[in-house]
Amino acid sequence: MKNYLVIQLARFGDLVQTKRLIATLAARPDGVVHLCLDHSLAPLARLVHPEAVLHPVTAHATGLDGKTAALRMLVDNRRVFAELAATDFETVYNLNFSGLNFRLAALFDPDRVEGYGWRDGQEITGRWPAMAMRWSGFRRLGMNLVDFWGAYCPDMLPPERVNPEAAPKGGGIGVVLAGRESRRSLPAPLLARIAATLAGARKARSVKLLGGQAERAAGQAVLKELPANLQSVTENLAGRTDWRGLAEVVGSLDLLVTPDTGTMHLAAHLGTPVAAFFLSSAWAFETGPYGLGHTVYQAATDCLPCLETASCRENVKCLNAFAAPGFQRFLVTGKAEHAPDGLLALHSVFDGLGQTYAPFAGTDPDADRRIVLRNFLLHHLHGAEPRFDRLEQDLARQLYLEKDWMTADKPSGAQG
Repeated sequence: MKNYLVIQLARFGDLVQTKRLIATLAARPDGVVHLCLDHSLAPLARLVHPEAVLHPVTAHATGLDGKTAALRMLVDNRRVFAELAATDFETVYNLNFSGLNFRLAALFDPDRVEGYGWRDGQEITGRWPAMAMRWSGFRRLGMNLVDFWGAYCPDMLPPERVNPEAAPKGGGIGVVLAGRESRRSLPAPLLARIAATLAGARKARSVKLLGGQAERAAGQAVLKELPANLQSVTENLAGRTDWRGLAEVVGSLDLLVTPDTGTMHLAAHLGTPVAAFFLSSAWAFETGPYGLGHTVYQAATDCLPCLETASCRENVKCLNAFAAPGFQRFLVTGKAEHAPDGLLALHSVFDGLGQTYAPFAGTDPDADRRIVLRNFLLHHLHGAEPRFDRLEQDLARQLYLEKDWMTADKPSGAQG
């Protein structure tokens, strides 16, 4: 038996997007996967990663008052840390750049830690995440986060084995009301128009509005904007589902209409088709739905993807394409000639690296450079000799440091 530990202390969507890595480790002969995560996500992890042994800790204090959070961090976290330190792990995959992740890394032999490690009192960033930090300067090219985390393992499962191909389930349309970042979400009147158009085109018999308790009012606003015939078959479920209930609803739908959210990734995990609307800091090639059978409507202005933490100086012009009069027609026909300016419409497809997206409307000016980057990363991960034409030479100069060559004593994709 070989024990592998994945430390994933980020939130809902990140937990689901760790699936290729966890599934790869679980598929190894005699492999047992352990997952360290925030306690609030343990019920979800039991649904998404049933093969994993869970080690919940208090990382975000979600749903806890200050006194309870402090007590859990002092008592419960200490107990879990002791359990982890006493387990003989073949490899520890530490995925997040955070103070708690580095403290956890200090529990283990640094030679067994991939990702973010701790050696002699110093924080260590492994070669693979360090490369990712360097390519963040050209985010429009990107690599899907599911594949990035999966690539910690040179033997990562083929992309088609991660999520089922999406197909309608017969339960109508689901509408996710908002994401965690406000500028990534569509205003209620616009979201209602889009939902009504898609429901009409698919002759949906029911509509489910989805979100947390904080989106309850947004659900009522969307409901009021829907045509009368849809209002009568629409249910506002915001704040009314636990993790299991959410999975049951999402897994029953014909289509999920959503911004870039954790619920979108849950739908992809369950094989429910997604119609995703990406704008602001959300960029499909980084965090789009994983698997075949999904559609992304990506705002394609020159200022994207932006930083959500920075104020928008463009009056959120990335909303314009979705608000254009012709967009509703394009949603129905899917014809490129009906697409408004500033929009890139994409179907989910696979290549040798993993998840990518093929345009069926709009122009993708980054397509050629993205192919070069993806081929370069594929060469790196599989230890193959890059072609080193001019573009790949430029990438090699930007993504590799001298020490990467000098310490390259492990398979590509592993930490030095």
